[in-house]
This record gives sequence, C-alpha cells and structure tokens, in this order.
Amino acid sequence: MSQKPSIPKGTRDFGPEEMAKRNYIFDTIKSVYALYGFQQIETPAMETLHTLMGKYGDEGDKLLFKILNSGDYFKGISDEDLASRDTLKLQSRLCEKGLRYDLTVPFARYVVMHREELQMPFKRYQIQPVWRADRPQKGRYREFYQCDADVVGSDSLLNEVELMQIVDTVFQKFGVRVQIKINNRKILTGIAEVIGEADKIVDITVAIDKLDKIGLDNVNAELREDGISEEAIAKLQPIIALEGTNDEKLATIRQVLAGSEVGEKGVDETKFILDTLKTVGLKNEIQLDLTLARGLNYYTGAIFEVKALDTPMGSITGGGRYDNLTGIFGMPGLSGVGISFGADRIYDVLNALDLYPKETTSATQLLFINFGEQETAYCLPAVAKARQAGIRTEMFPDKAKMKKQMSYANAKHIPFVVLAGENEIKAGKYTLKDMESGDQQLMTAEEIIARVKGE
Repeated sequence: MSQKPSIPKGTRDFGPEEMAKRNYIFDTIKSVYALYGFQQIETPAMETLHTLMGKYGDEGDKLLFKILNSGDYFKGISDEDLASRDTLKLQSRLCEKGLRYDLTVPFARYVVMHREELQMPFKRYQIQPVWRADRPQKGRYREFYQCDADVVGSDSLLNEVELMQIVDTVFQKFGVRVQIKINNRKILTGIAEVIGEADKIVDITVAIDKLDKIGLDNVNAELREDGISEEAIAKLQPIIALEGTNDEKLATIRQVLAGSEVGEKGVDETKFILDTLKTVGLKNEIQLDLTLARGLNYYTGAIFEVKALDTPMGSITGGGRYDNLTGIFGMPGLSGVGISFGADRIYDVLNALDLYPKETTSATQLLFINFGEQETAYCLPAVAKARQAGIRTEMFPDKAKMKKQMSYANAKHIPFVVLAGENEIKAGKYTLKDMESGDQQLMTAEEIIARVKGE
C-alpha cells in the first residue's frame, strides 16, 4: 500500500475559498500601497547565506533554512570533517544558499545592488512568503507571508505620517476597528539614561515590551534578573503606568526626560507625528504607549504596532524607523521607515468578525446547466457574451442529472443559474434562476447580463 502523502509541519495548503480570502487581503493592501505611490518589487525565495547569516543574531541564524549545494555536495569534504560533526563548519561548505527569513534583509541587499537605478526616496512594497525553521505551533508557521512597505532615502517624518494613514485606510477598507500604538526608541533610550541604566537599554526594552503578555510583576522580575537596580526599577514604574491623553503623556515624559538630549528629540519627533495626524484625521485611534518597545533592535526612531479591538489577537501590523538599513552591506547612512501587515493574523481577524464581502468567496457568478449537445450549442454564444461582459461564467461540462448540477452550484455558492431547454430555445431566450430567492424568469442573454451585474 502506498504511503499517504503529507506536507512538512508548519506549512499549509490553501483551498479555493481560502485563496479567495487571502487574495482579498493582498489586493486590498496592494491597492492602498499604490494610492500612496509605493511600487512593487520581488526578490528570490533564496539568497546566498553570505547575505542572510549574521543579520538576525545567533537565534535567527539557527532558524534559517539552508539549501544543500546541488550535485556532489560532499565533494572536497574529508572523512575527518564529517567525523568532527562540526555543524557550523560543515554547513558553510555544504550550503551556499538559504531561504529568506524576512523581506527586510533581501530589500537592503536589493537597494545596495540597484542603488544607481533607484529614484530616492524609494518607496517599495513587497508581498511574498518567508521561511523560518521554527517549532510549529498555533499561529506560528514555518512558511508565511509578509506584506511590507518601506521608504528609504528620506529622514522626513512625513513618511511616518503617511504610513499611519496607510494603516488607517487599510483597516477601514477591511471594516476592522483597530488601535494604532506609537512610541519612539529615542524616548526609550532617554528613559534608560534618566534612570541610570543607559547600558541596559536592550534589556529594559525587551522586558517592558512583554508587559501586555506577562504583567508588571513579571516584567519587574525580569528586569531584576537582567541586573537592573531596584532604584532604577522604582523610577521606571510611574513611566510604565503613565496614563492620560497623548498630549498629557508627552508633556509628562518631556519633564521626566529633561536633560536627556536623545530623549527630548524622541518626544519632539513623536509630537510632530501625532500633531500632523490630527490635521489629516484618522478614523482609528492612535495612542502613545511608552511600554511599546518592539523586539528588533535595529529600530532607531518611531515604532508602531496595531491591534484589533473587537477580537483577541496579537499585533496584526508593526514597523518603525531605522537609520542604517543598508549599512550591513557596506552602504552606511541610508535611513528608512517601514511597516509590515501580518496577513495570516488579519485573515484570522476577518474570519472571526465575518467581514469578508460575500463576492470574495463567490468565484463563479453564473452557471449554465448542461441538458445535452443541442442545448449546450445554443448556450455557448450566451456564455461567451457573459464572459465578454466581465461576468465570471461556467458551462457545466457534462450532461449530468439536474440534481448533481444544482448541487455543484450550491457547493460553489454560485448566485445565478441559467437553464435552456426545448421551450427556451423556441422562444430564443433563457431561464435565469436566482439561487438565493428561488425566483425564475425568462430572459434574453442581454437581460441576464444586466441582472447579474445589478444594472
């Protein structure tokens, strides 16, 4: 007996209905990116390991999928090398390529390679799968899509303002109420300075970024484990617990950070973004959250995170400003800012709130029933007319029982069915059946097209 086929853990098949929903998400995001002048690029699924390694830290490097060299990949490797079982040494000789871990490092590589062709500032978006050799679990996959947009080659904070407008517009189109959280890494650096723990900025930000997940007591315990003094932890408490409007929080934190040049600059940047957003009028709430840290240490300015308000879910969009994207490839000083929509989590949110438009999952709009050779020949010109009019149309290919053909229409959620037998042919018309109401009407091909299109 042959073995039943399977797919690798942490990967998924997507059926027609799931793909229709996913394409709705991707197409909506693409349409908004295009509204703001972003252009699409794609990069290869695999990059050289030289490009990927060392860009994500030791833990990230372990999660890279490496690709064995083609041909005799053991060539040039001695028995002693194999017997040593030195994984790092062997993988560097067995593998020259790996699957991309994210879209950011390939984008940095792309900018450096194509710098002379690019018009700065360069506004790019990229919607492609990435791969991570992580332990699969609920909501965490080894293959998943990222939907990134970045602006490089501009220090202007108007870019941050535009990205927040993009977030607001996308979730308006989805019909999802969200809260946009904003902070600034310079503010966090200033906080670390004023509490006397400037050299512990990474430990502090990593710990307070977990506040929502593990609570204040556990955050404080983690800070103690990282060697943060009790005095510094005590100074941190009122900052973490700061409440009020965005303006009130900014005024308070400005006082707290008095004397910290970097901290005050972070306050100024955040104030500019929030004040400018007031003039354009976001539909969703934007909140200054001083506990927002985002784990990636390359952020240097504004940082963002988006959460759905009407269903429990983690961050569904995030991003921020970074000052040296291309420095890892020998081109320092190119500033950028970007966001990434979490397509898989947005998919779950739209499912939970039942917010997919009905037409999203209804691929075919019109089905012609097959009563036999003569009837099919009569229907085919009308089928062609419907398709020319932009109506997604099928002709059932086989002369099957009526029950089977109607079951097919129901299973595919096809809203209209056309029947043409002896009487319809004599009249030179067709019977259109509305599958939802059950109503049937004798119509010309042109009338059917107008009805299906809602004209």
